[in-house]
Amino acid sequence: MVSFGIVIAFGVLSLLIAIILSIIVIKRDPGNETMVKISRAIQEGASAFLIEEYKTMLIWVIIFAIVIWLVVSIYVAISFIIGTLLSISAGYLGMTIATRANGRTAQAARTNIGEALKIAFSGGSVMGLTVTGLGVLGSIAIYLFASHFIKTQNPLVIVTGYSMGASFVALFARVGGGIYTKAADVGADLVGKIEAGIPEDDPRNPAVIADNVGDNVGDIAGMGADLYESYVGSILSGIILGSIAFGLSGIKFVYLVAGYGILSSVIGVLFVLLISRGKINPQKALNIGTIVANIIAVLFTLWLSLTVLHTVRAFVAIFSGLLVGLAIGFITQYYTSGKPVRVIAKSSSEGGAATTILSGMAVGLQSTFLPLVLIAIGVVIAYLSSGLYGIALAGIGMLATLGINLSVDAYGPIADNAGGIAEMSGLPEEVRERTDILDALGNTTAAMGKGFAIGSAALTALALFSSYANAVKLSTMNMLSPYVMAGALIGGSLPFLFSSFSIMAVSSTAGLMVEEVRRQFHEIPGLMAGKAEPDYKKCVAISTKGALKNMALPSAIAVIAPFATLFAFWKSGKAALGGLLVGALIGGVLLAIFMANAGASWDNAKKYIEQGNFGGKGSEAHRASIVGDTVGDPLKDTAGPSLNILIKLMVTVSLLFAPVLMRFL
Repeated sequence: MVSFGIVIAFGVLSLLIAIILSIIVIKRDPGNETMVKISRAIQEGASAFLIEEYKTMLIWVIIFAIVIWLVVSIYVAISFIIGTLLSISAGYLGMTIATRANGRTAQAARTNIGEALKIAFSGGSVMGLTVTGLGVLGSIAIYLFASHFIKTQNPLVIVTGYSMGASFVALFARVGGGIYTKAADVGADLVGKIEAGIPEDDPRNPAVIADNVGDNVGDIAGMGADLYESYVGSILSGIILGSIAFGLSGIKFVYLVAGYGILSSVIGVLFVLLISRGKINPQKALNIGTIVANIIAVLFTLWLSLTVLHTVRAFVAIFSGLLVGLAIGFITQYYTSGKPVRVIAKSSSEGGAATTILSGMAVGLQSTFLPLVLIAIGVVIAYLSSGLYGIALAGIGMLATLGINLSVDAYGPIADNAGGIAEMSGLPEEVRERTDILDALGNTTAAMGKGFAIGSAALTALALFSSYANAVKLSTMNMLSPYVMAGALIGGSLPFLFSSFSIMAVSSTAGLMVEEVRRQFHEIPGLMAGKAEPDYKKCVAISTKGALKNMALPSAIAVIAPFATLFAFWKSGKAALGGLLVGALIGGVLLAIFMANAGASWDNAKKYIEQGNFGGKGSEAHRASIVGDTVGDPLKDTAGPSLNILIKLMVTVSLLFAPVLMRFL
């Protein structure tokens, strides 16, 4: 019990630091009247969308909770609801502070880049520390309560309900937020930049507020729910397989690694804030904080492995996962900000939009190979060190310092919003230059974060699949079996079907956005001359309606597919479902890496040209690169990140329901 108490203390510490940082951010100068007005419009738009999104989600949560109650138990249903509530709370709190940090970051940039970095990172850290704090506290509280007071059901099954609740919210938040943000972004870019030739974040663009709102609902609230789900899912896979391998000690070890990982992240966050002064290089500050946190976490993990499990093997598994995650991050950084980006930019100058698309696709496809090889190596090393438990620990290793990694990720959209507010408020050019530096760094950290997320999703899903196989007594899978092969083929196609629904939703909503922006440019007198204000609310409404209308269909795939497979193949259902999960895992990871890296490389190729290369802004190369960036937007920010959740939610649904339903087959 003492071990669990330490973890609870670290979880509470994480939330306390998040509250303190929230207060610090809110007390900073919000800027002039125009900045406050713009920031408030973003706040109101983001809050209104999330409330409507949660209302829509509530219907599905209630329906699914009733299904869990009837099929499994009321305890698991309650755990599922708690998971949804805590995930929503983490996302909403993070988004609330982020929308207040944006204007304050722009105002601080008038002084120096160090002050701007401090506020943007503080705002991002609220999300990072809230996600890890609530994630571990919810999981450990449910486990301890179920262990001591519920004797009729395995506490690990009840914790599975909590993880499923987090996954449920994450899928809706990622898909809905992704549709919202990319529909606004695509509409703003196509008409504003290409047709009207006005700069990014120009206040004359009717979609500019919707675009900035989208940064928060998609890249803050959506990403927070996504990584909350990843974090909780990795803990679940660890405690299930740990209980099999080491009993209670295996469970304690997982929670202790998570707890000390939180402590390491808190130290890393404070380190970044301490050195963010004056003209500090933002990349250097963030790198130092991240490295410090990871070194401390590695040392804690080694100590815990030797004292709790009395073996170094568990440490080897975790360390292998951490190394694989870092390697995938650096590979992602290369493909999204290195030589391949310059190759795409050159293609834009030589062949226009067509060669831009082709070269970006080639980069994305090529970028899948090395990460998959590294994941394969990590799986083998982790398995040789600690068996199936080792695979789960490798996934936990990638997410041990999620607190600071997510803080770095969440800082990016705040910096992006700050740049938009600076542009719309007419602040001096030097302010925009400082926010652009922070924004460009945010794009790189976001790409690396997606690499980590995909790698951890693969390992966590594989570990959860092992838990599923153990639960349904599926000791081996014969790939020559027609049922397994059929399941694998169907499973491999599901990520493509899911992505098609998500991308089509962005396309159709963006089409409406384009029409509305064109209409306002033509019908509002004096708009292009800057003598009249656009109707921002109309564009916000279009993105909101499109996201709410289209987010349910893709999300339904993750829930329906396991049930459909289990019943369609009847007596061979558990083997076919095993094949489905393996196929979805392989297809989903490959497609997610391709879309994330192709989209990010198109985005950064555009930014490379905007720096004055190949003709700079307004050139033919720039126009071609905007087309590439527009194509890549729904790939990297809607469909790609959602695939991580799709594959894990499918495995979690199978893990919870299949053992119960197998009794009737």
